[in-house]
Amino acid sequence: MIKDVLVHLDGGADDELRLAHAEAIASVSGARVRGLFTNLLPDLAVMTPMDGGAAAAEVIASLDEEARRNGDRTQQRLAERFARLSVPNEVRRLDGTPGQLMNQAVSEARRSDLFVAQRPYDGDGSAPWDDLFESVLFGSGRGIYVVPPGRRPSDAIRRILVAWRDTRETARAIAEAAPLIARAARTCVLAVDPEETASGKPALDLDVARHLERYGTEVEVNLARSDGRAVSEVILDQARRMSADLIVMGGYGHSRAREWILGGTSRDMLERSDLPLLMAH
Repeated sequence: MIKDVLVHLDGGADDELRLAHAEAIASVSGARVRGLFTNLLPDLAVMTPMDGGAAAAEVIASLDEEARRNGDRTQQRLAERFARLSVPNEVRRLDGTPGQLMNQAVSEARRSDLFVAQRPYDGDGSAPWDDLFESVLFGSGRGIYVVPPGRRPSDAIRRILVAWRDTRETARAIAEAAPLIARAARTCVLAVDPEETASGKPALDLDVARHLERYGTEVEVNLARSDGRAVSEVILDQARRMSADLIVMGGYGHSRAREWILGGTSRDMLERSDLPLLMAH
């Protein structure tokens, strides 16, 4: 059961979008929404010149003070917004440099059931939060619900697509999504480029379908060939065809370095998906 939804907030324009998704999930689960406001402070170690000096120290102190004052104003706005939520809630504020905030966010996520974050890698000045996203994905042991830019939440998560691979990461994602799958009317298990049987036919993995049916959802299994297309394109095509409200998939089956250099389905989906994702590693 999802009882504690943690949503990342930074004071930006997209806070309201992420909060809407978190509230929608919490409202059907009887969950509490915790806002995690990360107030970014200047990294004094990076900014301090080698020769130091009183003037440099004064400038750095001034920047830090201004960042904290801005954080106070944002925190007040968030408190007023959270007072209007329809579910139990609280706002927690973290002040720190990017590195400090990453570690603290991971710790906070471990104390929740689901972490709601913006889609990373959009190249819109959100690089510090890209690192935070990866840290939570790899370090928290929790699932991340990824909100695409401009995507409002559905009235309910009725249709779910599971991008199936026989991997630990996919199994983790399904486990994290289980409370949502149990409420879904329809779940599609999609296997792209599945292994073949001895006769050369695609292997149909019905065991995962039987497993998901025990949650009470109607399950279908689809097999697809990429035929030279990106696997992410095949997944998104199928998700749009069924009007999916959510895509569930494992995050980064290969090492991050390999994904970064060669590309991979996880990163492609995070860069391209216009539908919410639930990922786990």
